[in-house]
Amino acid sequence: MTQNQQAAKRKPGTPGPLSRWFQRTMNARTRRKIHAGRDKLMGMDVLVLQTLGRRSGELRETPLAWFPDGEDAWLVVASGGGSQHPDWHANLMAHPTRAAVAFPGRDPLPVSPETLEGPDRTQAWQRITSAQPRLAKYQAKSSRQYPVIRLTPR
Repeated sequence: MTQNQQAAKRKPGTPGPLSRWFQRTMNARTRRKIHAGRDKLMGMDVLVLQTLGRRSGELRETPLAWFPDGEDAWLVVASGGGSQHPDWHANLMAHPTRAAVAFPGRDPLPVSPETLEGPDRTQAWQRITSAQPRLAKYQAKSSRQYPVIRLTPR
């Protein structure tokens, strides 16, 4: 199969095979560090989001930056570039009752996701981009609005 044939099968705005391999490799490395107790990456607080694969039914673990939202809630942003939401977002929305977060060096905690809309999203987005201006730059380059999800313990 030629490179053009492979590219034709890929949905526009999605990463190619090399990019996906690199992402999987770096995510695995980051997950190991978080599970071992590392709490920051590139200056951001990090956690591991556990979801159930929407097609496979298998446990998926995705390292993500998080932002505080009160005492018992955390905000995550479905960014990642491209024209589609990342796979972890689709898995989370398909099986919201199976979600959990693992903070560095701690056992997973079941959570309930809520996609923020309207003024709630606007306020959360302002707090997030104040803490990490690079997300505003990424958003400006994207054709889709990044979902902001509040995770609260169940």
